[in-house]
Amino acid sequence: MKIVTYNVNGLRGRVAQFGSLRKLLDAFDADVICFQETKLSRSELRADLVQAEGYESFFSCTRTSDKGRTGYSGVATFCRVKSAFASDEVALPVSAEEGFAGKLSHSSGLGKSDCPSLLRGLESFSVEDVLKADSEGRCVMTDHRHFVLINVYGPRAGHDDLERVQFKRCFFYILQKRWESLLDQGRRVIVVGDLNIAPSAIDRCDAAPDFEKNEFRVWFRSLLMKNGGSFFDAFREKHPDRREAYTCWPTNSGAEEFNFGSRIDHILCAGSCLHKEENQAHNFMLCHVKDCDILQQFKRWKPGDAPRHSIKARNVKLEGSDHAPVYMSLVGMPNVEQHNTPPLSMRYCPQVYGYQQTLVTMFSRKQAAEGISSRGETTSISENCAVRKCSQICKRDSCCESTADFCSEEVPFASVGSYDESQLHMLSSSHLPETDHPELVPSRTCEKKAKRNQWSQLSVKSFFHKKVCVGAESNNLRSDNELEHGEASISNFESDEAVGDNCRHFGTHEWQPENNIPVQEDGGNPPQSAGKQKNNTALVEWQRIQQLMQSSVPLCKGHQEPCVPRVVKKPGVNFGRRFYTCARAEGPASNPEANCGFFKWAAAKSIK
Repeated sequence: MKIVTYNVNGLRGRVAQFGSLRKLLDAFDADVICFQETKLSRSELRADLVQAEGYESFFSCTRTSDKGRTGYSGVATFCRVKSAFASDEVALPVSAEEGFAGKLSHSSGLGKSDCPSLLRGLESFSVEDVLKADSEGRCVMTDHRHFVLINVYGPRAGHDDLERVQFKRCFFYILQKRWESLLDQGRRVIVVGDLNIAPSAIDRCDAAPDFEKNEFRVWFRSLLMKNGGSFFDAFREKHPDRREAYTCWPTNSGAEEFNFGSRIDHILCAGSCLHKEENQAHNFMLCHVKDCDILQQFKRWKPGDAPRHSIKARNVKLEGSDHAPVYMSLVGMPNVEQHNTPPLSMRYCPQVYGYQQTLVTMFSRKQAAEGISSRGETTSISENCAVRKCSQICKRDSCCESTADFCSEEVPFASVGSYDESQLHMLSSSHLPETDHPELVPSRTCEKKAKRNQWSQLSVKSFFHKKVCVGAESNNLRSDNELEHGEASISNFESDEAVGDNCRHFGTHEWQPENNIPVQEDGGNPPQSAGKQKNNTALVEWQRIQQLMQSSVPLCKGHQEPCVPRVVKKPGVNFGRRFYTCARAEGPASNPEANCGFFKWAAAKSIK
């Protein structure tokens, strides 16, 4: 049996990267796959993100919107099974629970008997405090009969953020009380996930001398069997002296190139083995854990990729998560009694699969359809199909609710009579493009479509052209409102560069390639030398600004290479301030090829 934990840094992105959820899950070839940081709210759960053939899934999403945390964090556990019903597979849980405080899921049978003992250890916490610690979608618990699997995404807290430090402290304290309650009942417990804690100096690339004195690192090490706790760190038990074994790297410094990261994704296990004989030399780790390691093939940066500071890789975004998965292989896991998938499974989630329809709704729809046909508003099936096609086009092209009255089956369709039934049937097919027969679309539809395009987002390139060129096949021009909101805002920077193969702009005039005759909006004379001189002046000024910007970028002291500009995003006195830093990837100070640490604030005054 194989268990994988992986911080996906957004489940949507990983599904898009692999092409589908099924391909993503199959890439691990594991029986239980635990994801953290799915970044999905309950309303964003869709079938293509939670449903995959051959897998049962269990999600926990954030329930709070404090500090913009909607769609933040989130965990999910996927179990590969042959059948979701009457199954004896260990991978299919017999019960499941969202959260760890026993307050979010009432339909599951997991841990009902241990909730009183859990609450006995939390007398100093109010119910609101317990719910708050469990409100960010950071835990899913599944009972696999032989063990209880806890999928956790630990909070991150900067040392200067006292509120989040307190939240992290409360979170892990309550979670610890829960798994201690399970261990007191004789259950075996496996904790997997991104705990956001690197326990020892060997687990961090740039560990300072006082690195291990952090309260959360001290707490983590106190959980381990060698320090008097109940858990084994499965990776360190198998690889006690391996260095540079990291699972997470900074997202914006390219640290993966030099493997400059930390190990914060863990698999912990506690409890006795499944052997019936009593022997203290036996435990779950010794008897059932075959291997535990990092899946390096899922790292974003791979050997052979272009260096971060090269021009080729400068604007290339690495594809994948900033974490690497960790797996554990188990042996000696016999089948369990037959059982069905728990109620927490996403197969029962109405937000994903909808609500079951009743017979009443089916008959009411049929009666409504008969009522429409009985009014005699269309004379034939073909006409009705064409009208419905027109209605769909109108609804799709309209940009506001005011077109609802227009886009209805009562829309007059004057051109229907000029076509026979076979032609109308072809027009009603979705295989034909909508623009093949523009005369069938009411004129107001085109007006609405043009109005929608009028307010569409402008590109940066559009700000450097006075007018859009008029091609031989163009049907309309941009409106004055577009010019007022676009080109007029930077009228001092006009360009005489051609924006296409068919036209070139000079001032407010346009040249048509067919006859090379200048066309004016107001019927004036052809362009004069003053217009050309104005454009040349603007071009020279723009080139001067570009040269000034390029010359203002400093060179780093270590490599004499152009630096990259950055902006301070952390709230504080320097928020929004620009600075320059070495363009190379972050790495150890002993490596001359890594970032040299150069830093310089940008000039305060703007370019004139």
